[in-house]
Amino acid sequence: MTIEARPIDILLVEDDPGDELMTREAFEDNRIGNTLHVAHDGEEALEFLYRQGPHAEAPRPDLILLDLNLPKYDGRQVLEKVKSDPDLAHIPVVVLTTSSAEEDILRSYKLHANAYVTKPVDLDQFIAAIKQIDDFFVQVVRLPQRK
Repeated sequence: MTIEARPIDILLVEDDPGDELMTREAFEDNRIGNTLHVAHDGEEALEFLYRQGPHAEAPRPDLILLDLNLPKYDGRQVLEKVKSDPDLAHIPVVVLTTSSAEEDILRSYKLHANAYVTKPVDLDQFIAAIKQIDDFFVQVVRLPQRK
């Protein structure tokens, strides 16, 4: 049984242009109708989330796809900030990273990540992983209403 899907705003926090491009291609190939916003480092992600500077009019994302290895503030710091802020803590965060290190997985879940996905290297597998994440968070689970 699925719940009626609505388009959602997704914040991709990714500093690698190649991974950003693959994510955009995955959205296009899978005809994902959600809006993808991109922050290229941890500082920009926090500006987007707190609607500061050039992101003053940014929508509140319904889902965050977060790389761990970022410049300025790394993904762990961003995750900790999001999950410790009562205004942001409800936003699901999927860690989407190249790291398969057990300590990164454990620390991410201790910081209340909603899921941890190791990025597939193969383009087709990467596209399939993005589609599965989207299907799950749009078709299966109920997200809170936008504020």
